[in-house]
Amino acid sequence: MNVLILAAGYATRLYPLTLTKAKPLLEVAGKPMMEWVIDNLNPIREIEKIYVVTNNKFAGDFEAWAALYAKSNPSAHIEIINDQSTGDADKLGAIGDINLVIQKAGLENSDLMVVAGDNLFSQSLEQFGSFCREKNQPVLALYDVGSLDEARKYGVVAVDQDGVISSFEEKPQQPKSTLIGIALYYYPKHTVREFTTYIAEGNNPDQPGRFVQWLYNRTPVQTWNVPGTWFDVGSKETLEEANRIFEKFRGA
Repeated sequence: MNVLILAAGYATRLYPLTLTKAKPLLEVAGKPMMEWVIDNLNPIREIEKIYVVTNNKFAGDFEAWAALYAKSNPSAHIEIINDQSTGDADKLGAIGDINLVIQKAGLENSDLMVVAGDNLFSQSLEQFGSFCREKNQPVLALYDVGSLDEARKYGVVAVDQDGVISSFEEKPQQPKSTLIGIALYYYPKHTVREFTTYIAEGNNPDQPGRFVQWLYNRTPVQTWNVPGTWFDVGSKETLEEANRIFEKFRGA
């Protein structure tokens, strides 16, 4: 199993903080967001390599970060892939980036876990790895945001009695629940190949949840509920809030 971390966005809502630093490299409670992601993925024994896809503006910064991270985490095999974009005008979009890495790194015949580099998890994702291995089906991670107003910002998901997605609505005006899909996915190798099909059909290459929205009508997509606290940083105010919340998880 390989991991792909999405880190090619420009995070303009966080300007000026992200003018000179990629959002996933901004610190929360003393360490970059990227490290909150990777540290919680590390207990998954099946992970062979971690790919980080970024843009031309920040590729050098991610290379420097990866070299520093490797000094204290020698077992982590990380490769940075530059999608060559220079701004919002020529970016590939998250799904476009996933497809790029699959093709460039030859990942068509390997299971793939995809996660956004700005996800903050308070607990280990080891059980996510176990669940994915057991199901051997596409898996979308879910989180209950507890508020219909908050749910409007995300993809709202309904599941059947077996935990399989029965509906997926992107940023609905009238959410039916507070259960949302977050940017943590598992794709077994037979599904990884579907990214090429999705792109070839001319579908929207941005927002990784759109691929799940397209996929669940074609094949069962399982769901897994994220334990503990998950947080999405979208503004300077929520970055400050994340620092307060995650300080108590530092070193846990």
